[in-house]
Amino acid sequence: MASLSEILELSRGARRRRGLPAVVLMLIAFGVGGGATIALTETGLADWMLGSSRASSAIAQRAFPVCAGSVRSTCVVDGDTFWLEGVKYRVADYNTPEIGQPQCPTEAALGRKATSRFAQLLSEGPFEMRRIDRDEDQYGRKLRIVERNGKSVGEVLVAEGLAHQWRGRREGWC
Repeated sequence: MASLSEILELSRGARRRRGLPAVVLMLIAFGVGGGATIALTETGLADWMLGSSRASSAIAQRAFPVCAGSVRSTCVVDGDTFWLEGVKYRVADYNTPEIGQPQCPTEAALGRKATSRFAQLLSEGPFEMRRIDRDEDQYGRKLRIVERNGKSVGEVLVAEGLAHQWRGRREGWC
């Protein structure tokens, strides 16, 4: 967005060239700036850019069953992925064993336990979802950290041996 001094300088140049009046130029500049402000606010980018505490959202208590079938609205896919009101989320601060394509029977068993425990943790009461440095992963899932009373749900799963803290790559379970 142009500074006030840049707008005034453009205005002076326009008057010299007998172009658009200064008032019109200022209205255009403020309109563009206002539109950009609205867009940043509505998309949540302003909160992310400013590190605002508003970049989290509270979720009321509800049941989170394990997903079954192809129609998914609010359910748990696995130990670190869930659906909430038709939007798919990937929890960003930990990783759990795979249940879709496990590398060994141990990973499959831990994956089922992590999925069940995650569904239980989400269903226990209200929680907050906090944004991270990017909104989505490469699969289109919203990336969030899930917290209750200021503590990450991931910390519980890591402490129980059902998850690894996310370090930027998957770690083995076999």
